[in-house]
Amino acid sequence: MGLQGTLPPHIGNLSFLLSLDLSDNLLGGDLPMELSKLRRLKTINLSTNRFGGTIPWSLGGLSGLRELDLGHNRLSGEIPIELGNLNALEILVLRFNKLSGSIPKTIFNISSLRVIEFSFNELSGNLPITALGSQLANLEWLDVFGNNLIGSIPPSISNASKLEVLELSNNTFHGRVPDALSNLPSIRNLQIWDNGDLVVPPSFLASLTKCTHLEVLEFSSTLVEAALPSSIGNLSSSMVRIQAQKCGLIGYIPDAVGNLSNLVGLDLSSNRLSGSIPRAIRRLRKLQGLALDGNELHGPIPDELCELQALVELSLNNNSLSQQVPECLAKLTSLQALYLQSNQFSSAIPSSFWNQRSLITLNMAGNRLNGHLPPHISNLKALVEMNLARNRLSGDIPASIGGLVNLQYLYMDQNHFQGPIPDTLASIVTLKSLDLSSNNLSSSIPKSLESLRDLQYFNVSHNQLWGEIPSKGSFEQFSSDSFKGNPALCGLPKFGFPSCPQPRGKKRGQKHLLIKLLILLILFLVVVAIAALFVVMICCRKRKVDERSNGREESPLTKWRRISLLELQRATNGFDDCNLLGKGSFGRVYKGELADGIDVAVKVFNDLEEEEEEEEAECEILCNLRHRNLIKIVSICYTIDFKALVLEFMPNGSLEKWLYSHNYFLNILQRLNIVIDVASALEYLHHGYSIPIVHCDVKPENVLLDGDLVARLSDFGISKLLGGIDSITRTLMLGTIGYIAPEFGGEGVVSIKSDVYSFGILLMEVFTRRKPTEESFDKGMDMKQWVTALLPERVTELVDANLLVDEARINLKAKVDCILSIMKLALACCIDTPKDRMDIRDVLSNLKKIKSQISKPRHLRI
Repeated sequence: MGLQGTLPPHIGNLSFLLSLDLSDNLLGGDLPMELSKLRRLKTINLSTNRFGGTIPWSLGGLSGLRELDLGHNRLSGEIPIELGNLNALEILVLRFNKLSGSIPKTIFNISSLRVIEFSFNELSGNLPITALGSQLANLEWLDVFGNNLIGSIPPSISNASKLEVLELSNNTFHGRVPDALSNLPSIRNLQIWDNGDLVVPPSFLASLTKCTHLEVLEFSSTLVEAALPSSIGNLSSSMVRIQAQKCGLIGYIPDAVGNLSNLVGLDLSSNRLSGSIPRAIRRLRKLQGLALDGNELHGPIPDELCELQALVELSLNNNSLSQQVPECLAKLTSLQALYLQSNQFSSAIPSSFWNQRSLITLNMAGNRLNGHLPPHISNLKALVEMNLARNRLSGDIPASIGGLVNLQYLYMDQNHFQGPIPDTLASIVTLKSLDLSSNNLSSSIPKSLESLRDLQYFNVSHNQLWGEIPSKGSFEQFSSDSFKGNPALCGLPKFGFPSCPQPRGKKRGQKHLLIKLLILLILFLVVVAIAALFVVMICCRKRKVDERSNGREESPLTKWRRISLLELQRATNGFDDCNLLGKGSFGRVYKGELADGIDVAVKVFNDLEEEEEEEEAECEILCNLRHRNLIKIVSICYTIDFKALVLEFMPNGSLEKWLYSHNYFLNILQRLNIVIDVASALEYLHHGYSIPIVHCDVKPENVLLDGDLVARLSDFGISKLLGGIDSITRTLMLGTIGYIAPEFGGEGVVSIKSDVYSFGILLMEVFTRRKPTEESFDKGMDMKQWVTALLPERVTELVDANLLVDEARINLKAKVDCILSIMKLALACCIDTPKDRMDIRDVLSNLKKIKSQISKPRHLRI
């Protein structure tokens, strides 16, 4: 890892070499022609580097070569025709380059080829028709996604009888999809979506019933203009995902779709489907994603849909669905995204709906919903976006809305809300957009909203507001458009309202101020005296505890102990809010002091039956794990109506607090130590326990720090147990947006490589001090793209600026080199394909090497 520079020409002198693997480095320059001198080579893997220029034609002379992987580089020009001479070649990977021109026909004369991967290039021309298939009897994988290929899809592909994956999407193929593709007996993944004028005939869809191993079928953005055939219900019983959006599908959704009992994802959005949602959909018990938006469906949402307990995302927006929002939606306890906007629902929102604790996105805008919002709206603890705009909702906005601590986008405009703007909105520190315009709100604008530093959009226009417009914080950037239509407002001239009148009795106010200051001074002295007394008492108690503990070989936390509810109540002063450390969708966490002076954290679960499996999973896992970098469990306290975990207390709080609070700072070595601790914990979970465990939610908030800043990984609420090292599973629950691996978020597929992806994002965040969900990355990039674009020349632009000026005795060049290595390692963790990601053991090993380099005395460094 971390190699830079170019491949020297004298590499050709290594005539004995059998395998050349320099993947995942920073090597660049042209590939030397001298590689062709390595006649014994069986494998060349130079993927994920920065090689440019063209592919040397001389590689065609390596007659014994079995694998050639040049993917993820900057190669350009045409694919050399001489590669067709590699008669022993089994794997040819050229993806993610800038290759152009047509694909040489000679490639398809290599009968030994099993994998052809040319995706994400600029290749043009046709797929060779005459040879394709007839010579590729061993072909298992053909991927030409994201090129400029034209012409028709050759029927001769059907001769590749071992083909399992066929990916022809995002090209400009035209004509009819040949029915012959249904003759591929081993096909598992067939993707032909986004291809210009490509036509999918109904006969093709009907003939796919012969593909008995088919799992994934995607033909979005092609042309069908026919009804879904009833034979869709006879597709493979292994079918996991069907994606057919923007195809022009017409007619009803056939009841036979309910036969696909193993379906995880079904997307029929943006078509012209009509009729009602079939009740037979109840049989899709494993369905996690259902998208029927952008059609012409009508009638009510059937209650049978509420039987899909695995649903994570439900998208029914932009239809003509009507009547009530079903109360039974509250049964979908795994639901994270619900889109019902732009329909004709005309009921109140069911009260039970506001108990959806896993919901992240809720959009019900553009309906005829009525009624009030209840106080228990605050139960939606995980909610990030809520859009209730353009409805007929009324009553006060409940003050409890301030309990939506993760909310970033709140749209409640064009309703009939009245009363004040709750000042509790200032508690939602994550808020970025707030629109309360076109209602009947009548109050002043709470000055406390000035504290919302992330607020980027604010609109309270066309209400009945009065008083002074706040002018500090985010309000400095808002214009008069945010406040117009409220004639009783006043404020700075830039807002276009009259100046606010000066208060009378200035001297009287000064006198009152003096009295207040005097009272505050007295209170301060009293608090100082009490604090001093408290410190003395603590020291005495600590001395007694130390005396009792003298001579013991084992810490009290290493022994299991039974703790009663009464003892927990005493330890936390009756679960007083003064002892509250934090709260989330699971419940609350309190600091407590046991009778023997041991500080603990008491995690009290909400008393909901729906959460019992999650609580039991966390308890079972924590009780059996033993590792320095995993949070330790002291006890479990369960009664009929009370459930709590008693955990080791972490005095330094979470890594997130240390990264984003201005009162704390971690230097580069401290951050390295922390991520090494987290990697050590993951290594134990993946490889050191009796069965592999996937944490599923690796993020700074779940990394806690003890008094010595040693990290402990916590919060195992959605962890998954696997059957073996290479096992995967499908889950109903997702982690946190921004940290979720693509296969986890898209299909619910979980493996230990899902944690590696999340850890890579955490690595980037720790050293850049940028959250992965920020919208400020250049040109709409996500964090991975932003880091990739800045490396290596502009690394100082991405690193947390505080690291470059801290007082650690490490010179600037060493720091920059360290950050470069870490970012490269992070990107290797975040490769989209799970099998291509690093193992956490290798990640940990590389982090330790990076630390050893930066920890060397300066005079030893080159």
